[in-house]
Order: sequence, then C-alpha cells, then structure tokens
Amino acid sequence: MAALVTAMPAWAAEGEAEDQNDIVVTAQKREQRLIDVPQSVSVVSGEALENIQATNFSDYLKLVPGLQLNQTTAGFGRLVIRGVNTGGVASTVAVYQDETTFGSSSGLVNGAILAGDFDTFDVERIEVLRGPQGTIYGASSMGGVLKYVMNKPDTGGFEARARASLETTKGGDESYLGSAVVNVPLGETLAFRASGFYRDFGGFIDSIGTAGSDVEDDINSSKSYGGRASVLFKPSETFSVQLSAYLQNLKTDASNSVDSSPATGRTLYGRLSQSQFVPEGTDVRYRVYSGIADLDLGFASLVSATSYSTLSQNFRGDLTTQFGGLIQAVFGTPNDFFQGQLTRVRRFTQEFRLQSPENDSFEWLVGGYYTRERGVIDQSFNAVQPGTLTPITGLPLLGVANLQSRYRELAGFANATIHFGQRFDLTFGGRYSGNKQSALQVSDGVLAGGPNTLPIARSSENVFTFSVAPQFEVSDQATIYARVAKGFRPGGPNVLAPGAPPELGSYDSDSLISYELGVKAETVDRSFSIDIAAFYIDWKDIQVFGQVNNFGINFNGGKAKSQGLEFTTSLRPTQGLTFSLNGAYTDAKLKDDTPPQVGGLSGDALPYTPKYSVSANADYEWELGGETTAYVGASIRSLSKQPAGFDFAFRSANGRQRYLPSYEVVDLRAGVDFGKYSLELYAKNLTDAEGKTSLEAPANIPLGAAGTAVIRPRTFGVTLTAGF
Repeated sequence: MAALVTAMPAWAAEGEAEDQNDIVVTAQKREQRLIDVPQSVSVVSGEALENIQATNFSDYLKLVPGLQLNQTTAGFGRLVIRGVNTGGVASTVAVYQDETTFGSSSGLVNGAILAGDFDTFDVERIEVLRGPQGTIYGASSMGGVLKYVMNKPDTGGFEARARASLETTKGGDESYLGSAVVNVPLGETLAFRASGFYRDFGGFIDSIGTAGSDVEDDINSSKSYGGRASVLFKPSETFSVQLSAYLQNLKTDASNSVDSSPATGRTLYGRLSQSQFVPEGTDVRYRVYSGIADLDLGFASLVSATSYSTLSQNFRGDLTTQFGGLIQAVFGTPNDFFQGQLTRVRRFTQEFRLQSPENDSFEWLVGGYYTRERGVIDQSFNAVQPGTLTPITGLPLLGVANLQSRYRELAGFANATIHFGQRFDLTFGGRYSGNKQSALQVSDGVLAGGPNTLPIARSSENVFTFSVAPQFEVSDQATIYARVAKGFRPGGPNVLAPGAPPELGSYDSDSLISYELGVKAETVDRSFSIDIAAFYIDWKDIQVFGQVNNFGINFNGGKAKSQGLEFTTSLRPTQGLTFSLNGAYTDAKLKDDTPPQVGGLSGDALPYTPKYSVSANADYEWELGGETTAYVGASIRSLSKQPAGFDFAFRSANGRQRYLPSYEVVDLRAGVDFGKYSLELYAKNLTDAEGKTSLEAPANIPLGAAGTAVIRPRTFGVTLTAGF
C-alpha cells in the first residue's frame, strides 16, 4: 500500500515552494501538477539532495518510502520497490535519465544488479513512480520507475557554481568530493550547460589472512567521476531541440562485503574485514547520448526522443576458496584463483509521441517506441601465483566463456484522461509490444568441459499492458484515487549447459496486476499534509535464477504476492520549521514453491524488503540578517530485519529463512548560507550502525563464512559552496 505524492521533507525542508500545486512532474510523460497524478509518486528535489549531501542511491533512500537497495559495490546494485523482487537477473525497476531508459530489458546481461546509479549533482529532481508502469514506460518497470530529471540549459542568464567536501570515516581513510556547473547563454535562442564531479571515497574495510592477521587496511576505496554537457536550441516558443552527453566512471578496489555469520548475518572477528586472496575490483562505465525535439503543432505537441547508451562493467572476483584447492589437487600447483568478467550493454532507443495540450474535458497521448540492445558477458578463469596476479605457466586452459545476446522491441502505446466535471477524472491507457531475442554462447577449458559452441537460442513474444485510474476530488484539499495496472518483464532464451533438459531452452515473461487505493489531503494553510496509499500485487510466472550443471539459467516459478501500506506526512507548525514522517509496511511472499534449483518455498518472504521501514526528518531554517540564513536538521531511518535470498538447504536445516539484522541510521546537518557562499557541516550514520544490504551464503570465503555488504560507518564532513 503506497505513499502517494511526494517526499515532502525534500522540498519543504529545503525552502522550496510550499504550495504543493507548484510541484510539476513528468510521471505520465507530460508536465502535470503532482497532486493531479493518480498514482503513487515521490519527488526529491535537487536542493534537497544537496542538503543531505547525497551523491548516490544509498544517500536518499530515507526520503522515499518503499524504495530499497540491495548492493555490495558501487555501480553493482539492485533496486526494489514494493517488494517486487525474486532475485532474478532481469530488472523490475526501470531507471531513466530524462527520456532515456538505461540498462538492459533482457535477462541475459545482469540488468537487475547493474541499476544505473547516476551521480545526483546538477539534478533538478528525482521522481520515483511506485507500482507497475508498463503502459507508458514499457518492459521491466513492473515494480516502478526511478527517473533522474536533469537541469536544462537556460537562456535566461549566466550561472556558475562549485562545491567541495571533505569527509572522515571511523576506521577508514578520508574522502574528497568536488563538483562544478556552468550555464552559458549563447544568445536568446541558444544555451550551453556543463557539469562535472569527482568523488574519492576512502576505504574502511581491512583485508585479513585466514588466521586473522592484518594484510592491508582500508581496501574498499572507490572513485566516481564524470560529467554532463547539454545544448538547448529554442528558436521559438513552439520548437526546441536539446542535445546531451553524459559520462560516469565508478571504480572500486574491493566490495563493501565483510566476513559474517551465515546463520545471523552479523559481522565476524570483531571488525569490518574481508578474507581476500586475490585483489578484487570493479570498473563500471556509463555513457548516455540523447536528443529531444519538441514541436508544438497547435492541436498537439510532437516529441521525438532518441538515445544511444552503453553500460560496461569489468570486475575481478576472488574464487580461491572455491577453486584453488581443486586446481592444486589436480595439477599439483599451489595457486590463487580468480574470475575476470566483462559485462556490456549497448542500447539504441527511439520514441515518438503526439500529445494533446492541457484541456478541461479530454487529454490524450499516443506514441511508438523502438529499442535495440546488444549484450555481451565475457568470462575467464585464472590461476595465479599466490599473493600476486602473475599467471601460472604450464597449466591447460582452465576456463573461458562468451555469451552474446540481442534484444529488439517495438511497441505502441496510448494514454488518456477524461474530466467528468470539476471533481471526477478517469485516466486510462494501454501498450502493445513485441520483442525478439537471440543468444549465442561459446566456452572452452577444463572447468567448462572442453570446447563447446551451443546452438543459437531464440525467442519472441507479444505482450499487452494497461492501466486504469479513477480520481475523485473530495474538496480543494483532499483527493481519493484508485489504480489498477499491469506490468511485465520480457522472457527470453536460455543458454543451456551440455546435458541440460531441452525444455529449459527458454523462459516466459512474468507479469503482475497491481491494485492501489490512495488519499492525499492537506489543511487549507498547508501546515499539515498526509499522503497514504494501500496496494495489493498479484504476480504470476515469477522469474527466478538457478544453476543447472554449473550454468546459470532463468526459470519461471509459480506465483507471489505483495501487499502493504506507504505514507508520507508533513507538519509545519511555524515559519521555517518542518517535521516529516514517511514509512512503509510491505508483506511480500511466495504463493508457490520455486523450481528446486532455486530453493524457495511457498510462504517464504521475497528477498531484501523489510516488513517495516520508517524515516523521520526535522529541519529548521532562520534568518541571521541580510542575505544570511542558517539551518539545522536531523533524520533517522529504521528498517526491520530483511530476508536474504532463497536457500532451501538453510531453511531445511534451521526451519527458517536467512535474515539480515534490523538497524537504524541517524544523520545530522547544519549550515550557514551567505548568499554567494555557504558552509555546511554534517554527520552520517552518527551511531555507527552496521546496516547490512546484502548476504551471500555459501560464499567464496574461508571457514564457511558468509559475505554481507555493510553501509558506511560513522562519517563527519564539511562542504563549501560558491555560486555566481
């Protein structure tokens, strides 16, 4: 059950317009007042993101009820909305940058665990749409959509601004962050905007030997850097073209995983440490190139959105515990062992939309959409001399595998709103799409059973999705809406291991129907507001991931359900003072057993969604004289225990699922704004909670330990901003 309109602490606490009607969103691909959108949407403004010192997913979760992150490494994470997650490799939450969908819609390129974690600098706002969005946003948005709305070039005036931050983390190295943006009008019809950022995060996890001795301190340092350039050409009020290019690199020296108890998920050895033989690291790269043209034809606007994007991930994974002993036993050579992998998606999209202007009786939108993806996963398995990355000579080829995939989709969609008088609206729409996929895998080496080229696997399917949303305005300050909507994920081909049953050669799309009822209400003076929604999701043919003859493949399971309640409230008792509270109750479970290779049983909770999550925020801003203002603020986020992935062996032995412990995170902030300059102080995770965001068991860790990803320990920071 879902919180509707907005992450109110975001805009109220940061001094944005307190008139809710002024908040404009593009959730339905047209500009609308947030209060007029008949579905559950949260908005986090760019000003709010800077106020809480946010740079990535994990920093702004507390402002969005019902949004969860399952992550071990920067750029290597899974988004979950309303519990719609079974651990599969295809996404359930679509990530957009303006009009560009990012990542993969297929289940062959690890799209679910490579959600686009764009830097939040120079973002106008983030919109989070909860519930299936298949009608307008298409495939793999069955849980929802997370949309980055970027600041546009502005012909109205010159702007330049820069921020610099220094952080210190308990038990770790210092972090250094910087960002800058410039907007330059090039006449009355042309403007250019460019921004850049650099984040150097110090590590806080130590590498230890199997006996617990120190090997290296603070191994999980990371860097994120990149920027965006955009040109806007607007020769008249009826025509505009915007061209943009965005790039971002995320490099890590190790994951945020620590050795933990496989039974409880709690950290072992009294410290944040990894048992690492081979240095691990990732290199994730985002590239987004887009062009948006908007032509006002009078009776309607014609919008063309074109994009080309790439996502690549290189990583080295330590598999010494799993394979080192086997290689030594067979070939008599002591060794360390690692897997190298490149995952890459190249994607082209084109969308045309024709949409009516705002109207008191009837509004409509029709469009067509095309996308083409090329994916590759390239793996190698390597034995090296202990303590080095030097290959051991004299061994046969141990293992290589290459999977190449293609995905094409063509869709048509329409959406409309009928206004029955002043109080009642009906919004409805549908989308018909067809996709074709192919996959080819080649493997060789001792661990792969020798050379093997599998036949090209192919699949195709056609899917219809819809949404219907009546809305009734009880008064000028209260609205009730209902929404029924369908979402889906594409099925596709499986690349099978030798000897695998041929009936596993493909898997079907899964789909869900969501039923939602929401209320938005506020006092006349807007000193108090509440947004609350309830939902029930019926999910069938769920996609899950398992192993057959050591090859990972996609399966279809039975059914699952998710039901719950989400809310946001805000109280402004006096000028400058804001209290807010948001939370979610989510009960997401399997209704049927999964295939035995997956390990889930009917009644098991769906992974990585706490049953309860609550966030409270308080901010106070006051004038010091002239242009100078000051503010203080505090936040606390509490999560109940979270179920980990399905594990039949553990459940059979212990009579329960694995769970990650509950935790609370407290943040503080304060600052002084002098007009052109500002100084901010902040503390993140003040109580030094060991919040866990993932659990891997069994893992490639000595002594049977599990690996759990941990949030950053207590961090203090200072930020200086200058703007002209």
